[in-house]
Amino acid sequence: MIKAGIIGATGYAGGELVRILANHRDVKVVWYGSHSYIDQRYSDVYRNMFQVVEDVCRDDNLAELAKEADVIFTATPQGFLAGLLTEDLLSKTKIVDLSADYRIKDVEVYEKWYGIQHKSPQFISEAVYGLCEVNRDKITAKTRLVANPGCYTTCSILTAYPLVREGLIDVDTLIIDAKSGTSGAGRGAKTANLFCEVNENIKAYGVASHRHTPEIEEQLGYAGNCQVTVNFTPHLVPMNRGILVTEYASLRKKADGSLPAYEEIRAVYDKYYGNEKFIRVLEKGVCPETKWVEGSNYVDMGFVIDQRTGRIILMGALDNLVKGAAGQAVQNMNLMFGLRESEGLEMPPCFP
Repeated sequence: MIKAGIIGATGYAGGELVRILANHRDVKVVWYGSHSYIDQRYSDVYRNMFQVVEDVCRDDNLAELAKEADVIFTATPQGFLAGLLTEDLLSKTKIVDLSADYRIKDVEVYEKWYGIQHKSPQFISEAVYGLCEVNRDKITAKTRLVANPGCYTTCSILTAYPLVREGLIDVDTLIIDAKSGTSGAGRGAKTANLFCEVNENIKAYGVASHRHTPEIEEQLGYAGNCQVTVNFTPHLVPMNRGILVTEYASLRKKADGSLPAYEEIRAVYDKYYGNEKFIRVLEKGVCPETKWVEGSNYVDMGFVIDQRTGRIILMGALDNLVKGAAGQAVQNMNLMFGLRESEGLEMPPCFP
């Protein structure tokens, strides 16, 4: 039985880790770390876990946790793990980090976009970017540190990846419009997230400055072996969970001057995702909806070719707390321990 510890277990992503791991047959959670609720029963913080989790919350002492756990999930703010990670810790346990501390390979880019100094850049090169469908072969039993991708980034990258990889779109024209439920902002009390502020309202934020932008650009740059610069605009919508991205790009014309046909684009998606458990490419004319993936580790995708403008419209939907955070973290853990990749993650979406 794999012993797991969760730092940040009382945040939304941490809570989702607890829910998923409660049904994982190969894992026992031995540490529910919480800075705010030390010594309180976990089920008093999340009443949905009454008679499911009987443990009390412990502190966020990574050094002590590393002595007890085979794997640690850090569902913490940016800078937390980077400020504490040492070779000694990594020699004792594996870590799946849900923050951005080790996602971006260029430390200067990280420090510019996140506005903090990176305290342990020596581990950036070792960290594997845990987008399982792309980097599966890099996540093995030898992997000590996984940088779990962000929610917006997972959806944005996976939706465009096959076309960027195959050079079917002009990446210089790529525009990403994304919408997220309020749980993506975390559980902390913020005026902007109050019911009266969010209900019956939709708003853009982080325009031309959102911190997931360089992560998207870096990963799509690897896919296309080129420099990628995108316009990425997120929006907050009045729902609990879910992300929907709509991406626009100009298609590259074929030698005869025509645009690729639907069947050709579909064949490319099938080439990359046809055997993927958690990516569902929808039928022609069907656009993804967040309700269709809620509570699950699935990503739903669709696309429409606009013959009039020569552009393609790509659409993707996922649950920001599952495939966009905790579910993908467990998927990475499964790979790190040689387990079946979908273990603990085969729950169907909730509806309505």
